[in-house]
Amino acid sequence: MTVKPVVAGTDGSAESLRAVDWAAREAVLRGLPLRIVSAMALPPRMNDSEPVPGVDSVSDMLRKARDRALAAAAERVSAVAPDLLVDVDELDGAPSYALTEAGSGAAMLVVGARGIGEFTAMILGSVSQYASAHATCPVVVVREETTAVHRQVVVGIGDPSRSGAALAFAFEEAALRKASLVAVHAWDSPYTQIGQATWALATPGRPALEEETARQLDSLLADWHAKYPDVQVSHDLVHAHPGRALVGLSARADLVVLGRHTTHGARSGAGAVRHAVLNHAHGPVVTVPSV
Repeated sequence: MTVKPVVAGTDGSAESLRAVDWAAREAVLRGLPLRIVSAMALPPRMNDSEPVPGVDSVSDMLRKARDRALAAAAERVSAVAPDLLVDVDELDGAPSYALTEAGSGAAMLVVGARGIGEFTAMILGSVSQYASAHATCPVVVVREETTAVHRQVVVGIGDPSRSGAALAFAFEEAALRKASLVAVHAWDSPYTQIGQATWALATPGRPALEEETARQLDSLLADWHAKYPDVQVSHDLVHAHPGRALVGLSARADLVVLGRHTTHGARSGAGAVRHAVLNHAHGPVVTVPSV
């Protein structure tokens, strides 16, 4: 059986190096090899010029920057995880597409939240947004410092019937980290700001719907807990915008897990929630494609 590596993208920025650090720790945790990749491309509307003896072209400078980024990342990993099997690869093509494609066949793809600027055309801000929406593997976007250990994994549950892949990933991560797991389902409405009781009165039938959702979550989590009996699991039904609720919880979580549906329009708000969490979370966020 082919071993799936953890893949990390780098452009030499501090944000991408933090992503490489996170990916290295994850690879060690899972007993998997690490593949570090980097892509270069000319800025839009800039063509490669004819070579001039003794003068680096823009593409030459970008190529050298890519090579330095890969070397720095590999050196960093060898210092903190000397026994980890590491491979480095140069990618061709536009960074967004190249890095997303590099996730094919990977256990996960890990990227930083931002890159080092538009001139290099290796903008992990745009790359991370694209990869987290289109890659066929789970995509981790590493935000801010990640050295604190909270021993908690948070998973956002929108439609319980379509949350299998996200829950599988979340339970596995919690088990590996010896962490608790909190499954969050958020109710959002114009009445959220004035209290749950007012909302219940204003929306007949909503309390029954909430109770049914709670029962579904109980049943769903019980099934997964049977597979991961050592994971302490709970669920939380909150009255707030889902993105805002998950961003708040991210401050005390080692990882926030979100499902990602490949069928557009299945849940019109899911993309907005994902976008909000990816842009404002206080720690790593993973989007997991549905199976």
